[in-house]
Amino acid sequence: QVQLVESGGGWVQPGASLRLSCTAPGFTLDFYAVAWFRQAPGKEREGLACMHNSADSTYYADSVKDRFTISRDNALNTVYLQMNSLKPEDTAVYSCYAEQLVAGGRRYWGQGTQVTVSS
Repeated sequence: QVQLVESGGGWVQPGASLRLSCTAPGFTLDFYAVAWFRQAPGKEREGLACMHNSADSTYYADSVKDRFTISRDNALNTVYLQMNSLKPEDTAVYSCYAEQLVAGGRRYWGQGTQVTVSS
């Protein structure tokens, strides 16, 4: 059962931008911390960015800091990842993740969306 749905991936040339979206059709993201991960072929999954449910705290991996921005629109029940200045090494499957930051909290993953950066 798909619990998070990503969209916005595709093929772009180096230097371009993409915005990924993540929605939760079956629940409200308001009380969840959210994050974006990616996994390239032959590599381990990499955490890129995360945001507390109050949106007042964010974290970025060094590999994407100053290029990627995580944001959320609770009215639309959507989390975004704005990706600028894309590089070929950003090619990967990008997935969103949501977690309730309490003991025994629920956790959800999306199926992922492919991002390919090449000329």
